[in-house]
Amino acid sequence: MLSSLLSHDTCARCRICCGFVESDKWEIPLFAGEEECSTASELAGVRRLPGTKSCVFDMKFNGSEIVMCPAASERGCILGDKRPFDCRIWPFRVNDLNGTHVITLSPVCPAMIKLPLDKLMDFVNSDGFAQTLFRHAAEFPETVKPYEKGYPILAVE
Repeated sequence: MLSSLLSHDTCARCRICCGFVESDKWEIPLFAGEEECSTASELAGVRRLPGTKSCVFDMKFNGSEIVMCPAASERGCILGDKRPFDCRIWPFRVNDLNGTHVITLSPVCPAMIKLPLDKLMDFVNSDGFAQTLFRHAAEFPETVKPYEKGYPILAVE
């Protein structure tokens, strides 16, 4: 989905988005809906999100230790095209900012944060990318994360 901005090799070498500490476990990608949850449950322990058809890896944390996603490998995600929507669009996120959905960029991605903001905004606002993200957010509201200060806003619904 993002191959015009970010190569698979760049992502596979970095994998910063695949490691979590307890304080950023809110960023663990959700598997939205039955189809994505089916994929997740084949791999490792998952837990359902109450009141939804979505699930998340049940990752255990130990202080400040980095816990890698169970789907992460040295060559990237073992789920390939079956990885969750959250992962296919990362480092873009749909966030809730005072009741409004916005598309933001995680400043954690070292490759994307180097790109000019106007190029990123053009990407988000072209070829239906923003609409795809907003539709997904409407269908799976549990995937919308609270806005994080410092995340550049690239589009507003």
